[in-house]
Amino acid sequence: MPTTEPVTVTLPAEVIRDIDRMEKNRSEFIIDAVHHELQRRRHEELQRSLRQPHPESARVAEEGFDEWARSLPAEDATALVDMQAGTPVRWVPGKGWVEVAE
Repeated sequence: MPTTEPVTVTLPAEVIRDIDRMEKNRSEFIIDAVHHELQRRRHEELQRSLRQPHPESARVAEEGFDEWARSLPAEDATALVDMQAGTPVRWVPGKGWVEVAE
């Protein structure tokens, strides 16, 4: 069973009235709202990351996936990377990931 912790949150009276009109269980409403906001922020962070990848990711993209895969220890490369699967892509600054013609 998930553990819970009590949290005190102060909200304007008008917000409480609006919640009470929509939902009998305030806690459930707030949990749903918090989950929704966390999901929205994770999605936003992913989008930001895709627009501006971490420098290490950019380095891997510049070197190329094949080079990165060859740098892995032999047992890791075969377990982690199926070189025949997927679509070849490369990072193009300002454009993002683009498909590479083989």
